[in-house]
Amino acid sequence: MSVLKIDGLTKSFGEKVAVDAISFQIDSPGVMGLIGTNGAGKTTTIRMILGILEADEGSATWNGAKITRESVRFGYLPEERGIYPKTKVIDQLTYFGELRGMTHADAKASSLRLMERLEVTEYINMTADKLSKGNQQKIQLIAAMIHDPELIILDEPFSGLDPVNTEMLRAFITELAANNKYILMSSHQMSTVEEFSRDLVMLHNGKTILQGNLKQIKAGYGHTNLVVRADQDIRALAEELGLQCVRTDAQESEFKISGDEDAKTMLMRMTERGIIPVRFEIREPSLHEIFLEKVGHSK
Repeated sequence: MSVLKIDGLTKSFGEKVAVDAISFQIDSPGVMGLIGTNGAGKTTTIRMILGILEADEGSATWNGAKITRESVRFGYLPEERGIYPKTKVIDQLTYFGELRGMTHADAKASSLRLMERLEVTEYINMTADKLSKGNQQKIQLIAAMIHDPELIILDEPFSGLDPVNTEMLRAFITELAANNKYILMSSHQMSTVEEFSRDLVMLHNGKTILQGNLKQIKAGYGHTNLVVRADQDIRALAEELGLQCVRTDAQESEFKISGDEDAKTMLMRMTERGIIPVRFEIREPSLHEIFLEKVGHSK
């Protein structure tokens, strides 16, 4: 097993501390989420890990060695576009592969395989500026994956993707994790990280406010939410029981509960009144809810 170890990374820009002594490690294949709002320090952390920015303090190592193209095959998908707009897609993908030490033939073969996987072969001889933002994102992802990297860093990977391409990228990332890749995924979209990540680091104003195993973190909060869908409006009944409604739409309502007993009481009162739920789900808080709770406590 390999290890990505981040130890006390710190970076300031003038008087502003952008990243404040962040430490974590990925010691087995899978996805680690790096989450926080825009400006939390996620991209700065990534750039220090890859040596694009020099850290004021701390280190980033792969198996004990400083991260370079010689010490580890890494693939980096930045949030901003980094492809050549006036160059044919296949030409620049092949070029990127050659920059990573591949032969021309191997680079072209890998490009074609990944283009087929991500369903962009029709653009093979187009210049990149003729592609949609979503397809440009997929070409940039291919450029990051072309040399079969061990370590993959994705910065806001779903930015600009429509629902169809989002689903395709979800499946692709799942495949990468299943193929024993080490993946660091940065995002401000909590639901995205929640779907993929086994472990996470939560940043706010450059500081770590929460980190660890996602399942264990959520389990520590217990059951805090009750989602109910029924043919009748049950909000008045919930109000009688002192349950706060936090979300309602045409289909269902969601309430804050203090534990399973609140849910049991709610179900009993519903059945007493002849209201049969179509959906009755007790769940842990979402990562978004945990983030809001942590940010509120950190101010």
